[in-house]
Parts: sequence; C-alpha cells; structure tokens
Amino acid sequence: MRKQRPKVFLDTSALIAGVASVRGAARAVLQLAEIGLIEVIVSRQVIVEADRNIEEKLPEMLDGYREFIELLAPVFIDDPRQNDVERFSKMINYADAPIFASAVNSGADFLITWDKHFIGKKFTIRSNLKIVTPGEFLKYFRESIE
Repeated sequence: MRKQRPKVFLDTSALIAGVASVRGAARAVLQLAEIGLIEVIVSRQVIVEADRNIEEKLPEMLDGYREFIELLAPVFIDDPRQNDVERFSKMINYADAPIFASAVNSGADFLITWDKHFIGKKFTIRSNLKIVTPGEFLKYFRESIE
C-alpha cells in the first residue's frame, strides 16, 4: 500500500526562496513537488505576496515564476475568514495570522516557512500541523522514506 503524499503549505518566504535559488532546501522542496512526491498547498495571499515581492525585488524572474507556479499546479485555498484570522492573531502577530489560519484550515501536514515569527515556536492548536523550515522538512521527508 502506497503511503499518502505529505501535504505541505508553503508560506511566501519558502516559496520565494525555492524559486529564487538554484539549490538549497527550499528549492529541493519545490523539486519534490514537481515530481509528485509531495502535495503543495498555498493560499491566494501567498501567491499575491510572492508575486508582488518578486516583481519588486527580482523583476527579471517574474515571468519564470508565474510559469513555474502554473506547472507546479499547487492546491489553491481561499484566504481564511476574518474570525479565523482573529482567533490565530491571539497566538501570533496579526500579519502572520492569515497564513497560520490558512495552513491549519488546509489540513496540511507541514507549514514550511523561513518566517522568524513561526520558527521554533510552540503553538497550541487542534491540528497535526508541524511548522518547519525547508531543511527540517527535508529531514522529516528522508526519515519517512527510509
């Protein structure tokens, strides 16, 4: 019996790092998604933020980024409802609450991020969501296939 693919929610920092780098952990995560070994989930907010940041800071990559997102075909979820944002803002700063709420609501197994507001923090939530850096995710992934 084949094990279900891990579901990973990428935040903006991990998505941009994966697109902008030719190697590195975030890029490896995107490569796992490209070959179908993991399922990538993003919210509309993540795509809009990444698009805006790439257009502003790496404009030469914008067309390639947009083509890559089309090819990657992540699962798109709607941004969270305001009451979810309010609930999660009690645990993390308000600006990051929509990402946290989206990751939890999506049913993802992992939230992959470079955001310092998430890394190393313990949150009490009713979810199996693990918040990890790209490198930490790769470690989990390797261990799961051994």
